[in-house]
Amino acid sequence: MSEITSDVVEFVPAGGKKHAPIELIRDLESTSGYWAAVWTMCTMPDVHLVCDAPIGCFNLVATAVPDYTDAIPHIHNITPSVMREQEVTLLGTAGAVRKTVEALREMHPDKEIIVVSTAESEMISSDHSDWLSKMNPPVPFFWSQSLEGDEWEGRDRVLLWLWRTFGAPKAEGIQPVAPNVVNIIGPTYGCFNSPSDLHEVKRLIEGAGGKVNLVYPFEATLKDTPRLAESAVNVVLYREFGEALAKELGKPYLFAPMGIRETTDFVRRLGALMGTEQQAEAFLEREKKTTLAPLWDLWRGPQGDWFPTTDFAVVAGRTYADGLVRLLADELGMKLHFASGRPRLPGEMNNIQIRETLHKKQPAFLFGSMNEKIYLTEIQAKATFFIPAAFPLPIVRRALGTPFMGFSGVVYIVQEIVNRYYELVFNFLPFDNIAAAGQLKEVVNPLTLASKLMWTEEARRQLEQHLESVPWISRISASRELRAQVERYAVQHGVKEVTAEVVERALAGN
Repeated sequence: MSEITSDVVEFVPAGGKKHAPIELIRDLESTSGYWAAVWTMCTMPDVHLVCDAPIGCFNLVATAVPDYTDAIPHIHNITPSVMREQEVTLLGTAGAVRKTVEALREMHPDKEIIVVSTAESEMISSDHSDWLSKMNPPVPFFWSQSLEGDEWEGRDRVLLWLWRTFGAPKAEGIQPVAPNVVNIIGPTYGCFNSPSDLHEVKRLIEGAGGKVNLVYPFEATLKDTPRLAESAVNVVLYREFGEALAKELGKPYLFAPMGIRETTDFVRRLGALMGTEQQAEAFLEREKKTTLAPLWDLWRGPQGDWFPTTDFAVVAGRTYADGLVRLLADELGMKLHFASGRPRLPGEMNNIQIRETLHKKQPAFLFGSMNEKIYLTEIQAKATFFIPAAFPLPIVRRALGTPFMGFSGVVYIVQEIVNRYYELVFNFLPFDNIAAAGQLKEVVNPLTLASKLMWTEEARRQLEQHLESVPWISRISASRELRAQVERYAVQHGVKEVTAEVVERALAGN
């Protein structure tokens, strides 16, 4: 959900002798391969997970974070082994794990018990795979690499492990039931906006003539895993993870699309793979007249003129980061301030660099997570609209009407931008009176009071420099507001000529 970002600072004391570099870390990640294992496997109702951990180590991953993201009050099918100090220092955790497994088998005889390592158990090398495999019946053990891999790598590893452990051995001889049967691979807990995106991708598959077999693991059971072999085509919902399983299955696969061109290409390619080309083309024709009709209305309206003049930035998962750039920059012609994915690719900005960039210049629209929202708040960026596009973020996205993917996603995103643009314009409207306590209170217009003020050329240039950090779309209104602030300051302090120094004093801290 986040990333480790660090800068290495070399410490040189007054005496001149160098010491070991000090590593400064900002926005330390809280997710790991262990979190990925929980959010992947616990979606399946016939699984119960034993996390080899102290009693509190499931609270964040199983209760707190899902509550304010997926609106899941509690992931019910996970239990800690209750690692204590004596297990860590003397006994090892095998005894605690065994007791937990035996108790859960009595309580849930119809579920598959799976043991997962955590950062705490990995630090003391509690690998239980050998003795768990000798229990009757054997208990699967997943080494989550909590100390090594990130959330995205973790999900990839878990999906492959589930297939190889529970699917492939029972799937020999299974053939696709029909050429138009499709699996959707990827949606798990903790994925931003997955219910809406999944709903839209299902709609596209069915529109192209396909039939959804399994949504794995989000709408599947562990017993369903061998049925992954029944499909003729696979759709991978995210570019961050899921492709490894799709390759292992050995069937053609496509990534879920974002933007008009990519969605059109997705429907056509899917139709070709399934042999339903005519149905796919007919669906595309209908979409132009139905789903996409609001887009043309928005594009032809008065707000259509400002798309090429408006900038945006994106910090999100690779699927959204790349997809939003294709839609907003490549297709709609908006100006890209910057884009960075999670996990970031070589050459992309880390969190410290993103923060510094936003402090220097803010885009009109910023798609991101809580980190980016905090960076904007630090500088009180009133002219930038933040649009949620990634976790971590205290936001619930369970409704089906907020997709970013597919044709519906195009309309939703453009609608969000246009609505926020109107709000932005409203916030910068000039006004002379305000209603307060049921009465009209006169507000003195500083431009009227300062009508006789003279501005030097240096002062005008200084004001322009302050405007450079303001998004272009709101620069005219911001110019009026900043000028009024300077002239109000001049009038209050009895200044008759506005100089560069007066501008700096008036806008100090702005």
